[in-house]
Amino acid sequence: MLQEKDKQWLDSVVSKIHDKMDWVSVKSKNKIPYTTVNGTHDDYNNSDREHRMNDGLNWWTNGFWGGMMWLMYHETGDMKYAEIAKVSEEKLDQCFEDYYGLHHDVGFMWLPTAVADYRITQNPESKKRGLHAANLLAGRFNPVGKFIRAWNNGGSDDTTGWAIIDCMLNIPLLYWASKETKDPRFKQIAIMHADTVMANFIRPDGSSEHIVEFDPYHGNVVTSYGGQGYQKGSAWTRGQSWALYGFMMSFINTGKQEYLNTAKRVAHYFISNIPESGMIPVDFRQPKEPEWEDTSAAAIAACGLIEISKNVSELEKDLYLNAALKLLRALDEKRSNWTKDCDCILENCTEAYHSNGRHINIIYGDYFFMEAIFKLKGNDIFLW
Repeated sequence: MLQEKDKQWLDSVVSKIHDKMDWVSVKSKNKIPYTTVNGTHDDYNNSDREHRMNDGLNWWTNGFWGGMMWLMYHETGDMKYAEIAKVSEEKLDQCFEDYYGLHHDVGFMWLPTAVADYRITQNPESKKRGLHAANLLAGRFNPVGKFIRAWNNGGSDDTTGWAIIDCMLNIPLLYWASKETKDPRFKQIAIMHADTVMANFIRPDGSSEHIVEFDPYHGNVVTSYGGQGYQKGSAWTRGQSWALYGFMMSFINTGKQEYLNTAKRVAHYFISNIPESGMIPVDFRQPKEPEWEDTSAAAIAACGLIEISKNVSELEKDLYLNAALKLLRALDEKRSNWTKDCDCILENCTEAYHSNGRHINIIYGDYFFMEAIFKLKGNDIFLW
């Protein structure tokens, strides 16, 4: 239960989101943004086929701008947001046509766009897009190792046996597809993948691996990789957030108590490592210097913590809700740009510890921040 001071703060943030989205939605209405260049949204809607299939239209974050617009439509009822959301959804049809370049992140691409559209408007074309994406995701399932394969082979990496923690937030697409088609196959695949992740990614202390490699022919674990974190064996914070929120979504979609217990265990690890400042590092086990942050990890974790608070006893509720509030208040007060100088809200998002994309704007940071705020208000769409 939010206290009065928290309600007042929440109202102020909702008002700032309304003000920002009102103008930036129109400014970027024909774009599919990822980050900003000199404060202005870039555009991943490439018409060149090579770029479409690599870092362009197939880019994994291309559903989040549409998702932000659906959040705003659900919040305000203003049709302009629905119309802008449909721009992304329709442009992403080209990804189906090209086919090559799509991988495990089809959930991130089509849950906040086509599936959100269908949930809100019952548009049959949107349902078809969502089911198409679900079939692509299900087709990546390795039945021997019982995992959904990550990425496609590129360069020197053979990713045939790779699975990643991020996919815990892609598999809700499969839960949705099972409900829509009344076909248990999709849900069964999601559950088998979640069980594999639970057994092989989540460490005894509640921290998570980013990448685990399996033998694709026999199913046994080969090794793990540090991935986007500091190093092998460390704790990439966005990965912890994917695990925390992802297992919570699997619990909600299945009722399996083990998933709630796992979400709580990851949450306890996350909460115990939140700095006094509320600013989340890129990796909980990174060196003290430089102090790289990832605000997107904080926003995603806040979404998961709020959902946990809704599904535990009254005695436990405040632990998770207060942690979410601490993260969101810190983001609002220290790392949000509410001016017209920047098209994004959150500052200091980071792609990966060893990436050059550190302390930048990233569209999914804004999306999950908005989702968390609307969750607190009790007015989110529940896209996952």
